[in-house]
Amino acid sequence: MGRNTRKRRTPLANKAIAASAALALGGGGLIWANFYASAHEPGNQMWGGNQTKAATAQVATVSCPDVQQKLTNVPWRARQGVATELGNLDRQITEAYNRLASTRDAQAKDPSFVQNAIVGPLKEKRAATINRIRIDIQRVGGSFDNSLTQLAACTTQTANQTTAGGNTGGQQQNGGQQQQNGGQQQQNGGQQQGNNGQQGNAGQNIGGQAGNGPVAADFVDITKVAPNVQGKPRQQGNASTGTFTTRCGVNANKNHNTDNVIVAPGVTNGAHHLHDYVGNQKVNAFSSNQTFLQGGTSCQNRNDLSAYYWPVVRVQDGSQDFDQNADGGGKEGNVGKILTPVQAQIKYVGSPASKVVPMPQFLRIITGDAKTTTNGLANANAHWSCTGFENKVQLTQQYPICPQGSKVVRTFAFQSCWDGQNIDSANHRTHVAFADPASGVCPNGFKAIPQLTMRLVYNINPPTVQNGQVKNAYAVDGFPEQLHKPATDHDDFISVTTGGLANKIANCINNGQNCA
Repeated sequence: MGRNTRKRRTPLANKAIAASAALALGGGGLIWANFYASAHEPGNQMWGGNQTKAATAQVATVSCPDVQQKLTNVPWRARQGVATELGNLDRQITEAYNRLASTRDAQAKDPSFVQNAIVGPLKEKRAATINRIRIDIQRVGGSFDNSLTQLAACTTQTANQTTAGGNTGGQQQNGGQQQQNGGQQQQNGGQQQGNNGQQGNAGQNIGGQAGNGPVAADFVDITKVAPNVQGKPRQQGNASTGTFTTRCGVNANKNHNTDNVIVAPGVTNGAHHLHDYVGNQKVNAFSSNQTFLQGGTSCQNRNDLSAYYWPVVRVQDGSQDFDQNADGGGKEGNVGKILTPVQAQIKYVGSPASKVVPMPQFLRIITGDAKTTTNGLANANAHWSCTGFENKVQLTQQYPICPQGSKVVRTFAFQSCWDGQNIDSANHRTHVAFADPASGVCPNGFKAIPQLTMRLVYNINPPTVQNGQVKNAYAVDGFPEQLHKPATDHDDFISVTTGGLANKIANCINNGQNCA
């Protein structure tokens, strides 16, 4: 997923990004491994087996620079080939992570094992893949920045060399709300876990039913977090004050896959995690614009063929789901029972500063960043809260533990400014932008469009945290090396409408009406 975006930052946001610079390990992936001497280790217990007590332990990371965020100018004719190769880079990191997690005994016996058997070969694979990207771009007359070849190398780090996933306050680009995330500092790295999150015997842990997160510090009692939701921009005289709600269900029919047609078209399992889909019913890695028009919809408004999709949430209580042995599921550390939202509200809202123009057909927007654990928080746009607290507390870097009778809420506020020309961009970000959080004004050259907002509500039994361990955790699906951090939450959208619906949405909003 591309990481670049156009946005204006307040001084508070700049401080937050500076503070999170330590989080940005270059991007492509963060790989965790344990090094320890052990009297015995069960065979092939990669995901959450019991471990014999270790004498010593050291947690190491391998950080791979993110190539995609640097690719901001890829010719259209090269984009399919480049997308395929970017998918290969993600797959290589996942394979390296899996190898790290399954070779602990070899690592303990040979201090050079990770470098010689994992990091070195990974660099060679990445170098060959980046070279193929160069060929794809140059073959159609595009220019390639040769400095990208330097992104092949990955590095190893011990746990105390990184604060990836640590608590950092700051402003998130969320359509006007400013956030500072209270709570405990997060900890990463370490021992695999059993099914209910029991800590391993070697000190630090990365938690979770699959041994790749979440950890206790990823959760906070929302009743103990100070209010952090700031007011929205003041409405100007030309504001567009209406709303348009589309009712598309909660994915009760369990329309899932692990593809991502925006980021990795033509790549099976390009997301490495499972998505819920509502709206368009024929979305997979091989879908085209023509497919979308024929896809049918779960929306009550049959003219809304848009695709709305997001990573599933699972409860890690020792249960398993249909994909426990599948790519993108249990094979990649996404485990536990999949939770269907009890509510899914999709609403388009206006701009406080101007009228909006209709969304163009087939516009793609990604909000948030699935790789914030390694990329840092620059593009994080996750919002976690509880019913009864949404107007007071919004969290980006921690999951809320809600009080009895309160439900978990995920909300998304998409970029609301469009460059007026492109329905997508090479890194899937620079064709859209966030409005200025203080004024609501779009950047120069950008037009205000209806802002897509989504609110997902879940019935989740509150996790419990005792002695630094979390039991019955819940977490969003993600790339396995991202450790199921809350900040990796993200949402995807493709605008597909018929019957003049795009114009109707814009007109409703511009006229100050509340339509559905």
